Amino acid sequence: MLIKKLQDKMDVLAHSDLLRHKWIAQSQTGTQQILLNSSETNPSKQTLFCSNDYLGFASHPDILCALKDGIDRWGGGSGASHLISGHMGPHEALEVKLSELFARLIPDNRCLTFSTGYMANLAVMTVLGDADSEIFSDELNHASLIDGIRLCKGKVNIYKHRDYDALAQLLDKSTADVRLIVTDGIFSMDGDRANVEVLQKLAHKYDAWIVVDDAHGYGVIGGEGLGSLEVEQSINGRMILVGTLSKSAGLSGAFVVAHQTIIDYIFQTARTYIYTTAPLPAISYALLKSLDLMHGDEGRQRRGHLRVLEQHLRCGLSDLVDEYSNAGLSISDSVSPIQAVIVGESQRAIDLSDGLSELGFRVPGIRPPTVPIGTSRIRVTLSADHSINDVDRLMDAFRILFKKTI
Repeated sequence: MLIKKLQDKMDVLAHSDLLRHKWIAQSQTGTQQILLNSSETNPSKQTLFCSNDYLGFASHPDILCALKDGIDRWGGGSGASHLISGHMGPHEALEVKLSELFARLIPDNRCLTFSTGYMANLAVMTVLGDADSEIFSDELNHASLIDGIRLCKGKVNIYKHRDYDALAQLLDKSTADVRLIVTDGIFSMDGDRANVEVLQKLAHKYDAWIVVDDAHGYGVIGGEGLGSLEVEQSINGRMILVGTLSKSAGLSGAFVVAHQTIIDYIFQTARTYIYTTAPLPAISYALLKSLDLMHGDEGRQRRGHLRVLEQHLRCGLSDLVDEYSNAGLSISDSVSPIQAVIVGESQRAIDLSDGLSELGFRVPGIRPPTVPIGTSRIRVTLSADHSINDVDRLMDAFRILFKKTI
């Protein structure tokens, strides 16, 4: 019965053009990569516009050298959870460094690191979202926040994407002891940014705290690369920041920075921290080098190049949408390396993605349930290792496909 039931569900996914397929990389992460589609036999060289390696650090020689050095110094696995014997020198040094980086933006803070951003978000939401709390969550938050919220014991409210008037009305009605506003910093499918300044004013007015998942903002925006919080000028202590170390930092892991009492309580009670083996110490060791680069001159140069690439790509996409104005296309309101061309139906996104692959570009089609029905899209992500010529070649490929299919 189980096999038949699952196969029936698979058939429904196939009929709805929602089946997913695996791509197998045959070379290291970069803007050029050898890829093998699981349905094919021969790999092909593709120009990637789908990676979250925004600063190009995943294959940075200095970071790779630090990773090798970390293995020589600290060996392989940590051998245990953080609270048994697995919390090693590099783990502690990384937490201290991240705490210091955000000291100006989040006063009296501490930092706690996690194996993944998913685990970090589950920890924050399940620990803070107890029966005395009330949650106010943006409808387009990442799946890891949504899953964490589903495990909360408090009342949950979902407000329309970036509709802060609606959020204020919900907050005004709340009688909960603890109010938590939950938002992405940069929204992963559209690339637009939460208005943290407005959220702070609401938090102050209604005695609320703000959970910001800045997975796609940290390292990418702000003069120092500190992300969405750095962009705003009126930062206060009502912030609980979740960040990732697998995107701009080029390796893996995640962190939470908040007031030290909040971190102390998460440390004592978060199941995704207590009951899992600590990450490889060599990764934390290499992340120290990554953060030095990210928040130094090289990071600033790479972010500057990203801004140039974003503007160039956005101008090209805007011209393309205008050129095919009757085709029902639009582009997202992005302020980040994530640029989405919204095409509507799932099959249309699949066809465009397949066509781009045939022309040598890996750019995925994003479909429900990742995005709402009727908003399937081609999601382009930029890396500081891309060139203007790479973007121009991608735009030429879009034009070739649009002439054929639209």
